[in-house]
Amino acid sequence: MRFTKPAIDALSCPPGKRDVMYADDEVKGLRVRVNATGSKSFLFEYRYAGKNRRLPLGEYGQITVAQARRAAQEARGRVLAGGDPVGERKAVALAFHAAQAEEAREAVADALTLDVLVGRWQDGALKDRSENYRREGPRRLRHAFAPELMRPARALTLADVQARLDDIGENHPTTARRVHAYGRAMFAWAAKRRLVAENPFTDAVMDSRDEARERVLSDDELGAFWRATQGMGYPFGPYLRLLALTLQRLREVSAMRWDEIAPDLSTWTVPAERAKNSKAHIVHLSEPARRELAALHRQTAADGTISPLVFTNTGRTPISGFSDAKERILRLMDADTASCASEGQKNAGKNPPSPAASWTWHDLRRTGVTAMARLGIAPHVADLTLNHVPASIKGVAAVYQRHHFMNERAQALDVWAAHVLAVASGSGRTSASGNVVPFRR
Repeated sequence: MRFTKPAIDALSCPPGKRDVMYADDEVKGLRVRVNATGSKSFLFEYRYAGKNRRLPLGEYGQITVAQARRAAQEARGRVLAGGDPVGERKAVALAFHAAQAEEAREAVADALTLDVLVGRWQDGALKDRSENYRREGPRRLRHAFAPELMRPARALTLADVQARLDDIGENHPTTARRVHAYGRAMFAWAAKRRLVAENPFTDAVMDSRDEARERVLSDDELGAFWRATQGMGYPFGPYLRLLALTLQRLREVSAMRWDEIAPDLSTWTVPAERAKNSKAHIVHLSEPARRELAALHRQTAADGTISPLVFTNTGRTPISGFSDAKERILRLMDADTASCASEGQKNAGKNPPSPAASWTWHDLRRTGVTAMARLGIAPHVADLTLNHVPASIKGVAAVYQRHHFMNERAQALDVWAAHVLAVASGSGRTSASGNVVPFRR
């Protein structure tokens, strides 16, 4: 029969049958199924791989005869081209359901923040451990990775772990080893339960138990570092310059907020919850540091809200990608050093300098303290500048130490900033005799 609206309206299912199929004379393979209930639907019937296939096209009443014919003709064209419309539709459905399942898994994984994982590890894996271990392990991990606690646990990378362990190990190598051991155990437990895909602590490098780092950047390296940052845009260019000028810790500077900075840009207060020693720390901002901040624009998140963060890629979280930034600045420093060496050797006839030893972000702090000593700055002032508790200040004086020596600390960072700019311009390298500009007390 030729399908028309009146013809299909007149069709019915014979008594005693569940359904009956009628074929269209105009489009080969187009069928209408009439059920005992009276409902009618279009489908396209064809053979593929030796088997009959039926592709549903739609309910009669929801699509017209003309629409059913067009759909059947399109499906027939795919069959003649070697396709399998039913199989293709099933594949699309399977892909859709797989995508939904993956989204659900992603949502579950994102809900497992680092803080939640620490809690689950404490309640699960540590229930039979000593009370001290149950208390100490989670406490140390939460303190060490405080800025990361609200991030998905799976987002913690080897670079994040290495940077934090290096930071801790700079002055507290034993603590760094313990944090490393706790983190490795926790993520191993989580990986076995398929809570995370991999353990970011596994390949983290720990310094030798008895070896303390002594790496200090030379004046030439410090100058090359500063010049290299000028070849980097926001966020890492200004971030690295402020890291060098303030001598504060990697994560403390990366999570800097505008509301922590004085309106006149004179000081930056690292809050206790972000400070390594859990004590709020007032950092004097030298003139070069103030210039860096004054040149920055407030960032916005994807929804248009103004970010409270000074350095951010997303508007919502502090910057990340320190390993990539390190590789980039090393390349820029190598190029700068090679250029300077080539220019200087044209007339000197010297061999190229040997490659410098590797250094970490945290060696910048040691470089600053070492330079301060050369510049005549008292050790306890240098310690306070870096938010260390000086061994020379004890008793009641230690309670108030962070309020003391503010003028000396400010002058120390001013002298240090002047030194950085001097070596960057090539005018302030230490002479062979070791003479330096004295620090005025």
